[in-house]
Amino acid sequence: MIFKGVGEARPYPPHGLDDARDWAHLPPRMLRLDELVTTRAELDLRVLLSPDSTFYGDIFCHVVRWQDNLYLEDGLHRALRAALQGRPVVHGRVLDLDAAPGR
Repeated sequence: MIFKGVGEARPYPPHGLDDARDWAHLPPRMLRLDELVTTRAELDLRVLLSPDSTFYGDIFCHVVRWQDNLYLEDGLHRALRAALQGRPVVHGRVLDLDAAPGR
């Protein structure tokens, strides 16, 4: 299996980071694909195969840590492209909701 799990929704609470600028303060890091749980079960092949798929967005995946799981919120096409190229990792920005005050 490529990912740790395949989900169909975001199981974590809203976090308020809505676009690439909101995520930009989080430093990118390497993430293993087999540690990620997707938040979407379907993918548009036109996005996956597009050579400029990251032209208008962040070049890094957006991942949310919640209850000791890493949820792939944005960047499923990047992660799947990495898997198809035989790479077990992808670069991503991680928002750690487990470390948020009151958790």
